[in-house]
Amino acid sequence: MSRPTEGETYTFERTFTTDEVRRFADLSGDTQPRHTEPDSEGRLLVHGLLTATLPTKIGGDLEMLAHTMDLEFRRPVHTGERIRCEWTHERVEERADDYAVTAGVVCTNETGETVLTASIDGLLRKDG
Repeated sequence: MSRPTEGETYTFERTFTTDEVRRFADLSGDTQPRHTEPDSEGRLLVHGLLTATLPTKIGGDLEMLAHTMDLEFRRPVHTGERIRCEWTHERVEERADDYAVTAGVVCTNETGETVLTASIDGLLRKDG
């Protein structure tokens, strides 16, 4: 792997579907009606932890082993909304076999409102 650098940024976008939210409800056991019954606009409320799979996807792409994830759910996310996740390496410390990394994450909706922020600490192995 190439050396990670402070300020390096990664992005990922996705729109959650009704089927995905219902499957996550079944998987997680969180089957509150807000996640399983459409609102007056035909949308479901996306689980916070399902929204948190956006930075998880970026971390997976980087092969990062997360140690801590501090998540703040700022606004609701509904099915059909495009969500953009931006991950930035805020701190990178080189060690013998790996890099200790702290990433700052901001997820925004289509209108630019922040829906999720996070700070993630973890390790990136030098040998991939």
